[in-house]
Amino acid sequence: MTTIIQGISGLKELVGTHLGYSDHLEITQERVNTFAEATGDHQWIHVDVERANAESPFGGPIAHGYLTLSLGPSLAPQIMRVEGIKMGVNYGCEKVRFPSPVPVGAMLRLGASLDAVDDIAGGAQVTMTFTYEVEGAPKPSCVAVVVFRYYE
Repeated sequence: MTTIIQGISGLKELVGTHLGYSDHLEITQERVNTFAEATGDHQWIHVDVERANAESPFGGPIAHGYLTLSLGPSLAPQIMRVEGIKMGVNYGCEKVRFPSPVPVGAMLRLGASLDAVDDIAGGAQVTMTFTYEVEGAPKPSCVAVVVFRYYE
């Protein structure tokens, strides 16, 4: 269920809150290959299925870490939506880690926590922790402290 947040004041009320989880998304080889084409990252652990099955320490092909991170904009709206603002923009990342792989065929979801809201000219800078989890995995695949700016 999507949490609807009313403006910057609503964001401030939710600091320290885990906002929820997205639905699971299957990570397909087609998605991995498309990402490889878009970025030019054709490392065999991602795109050579036969070699990855035979030689990879992960037991098969895995998604690019940056592919996992890039799914935030498509998964986060399932968790939260901020209303009553003119616009929001991605401002950057404070820290990104990839503690475990995302195997092709895995079901991945995003969890989001609202860490901080700081006033800026015309709006607020919002810091969140995005945690990407593979169903059944013992630890997260990606943990990213992301920063957004919302303008009123």
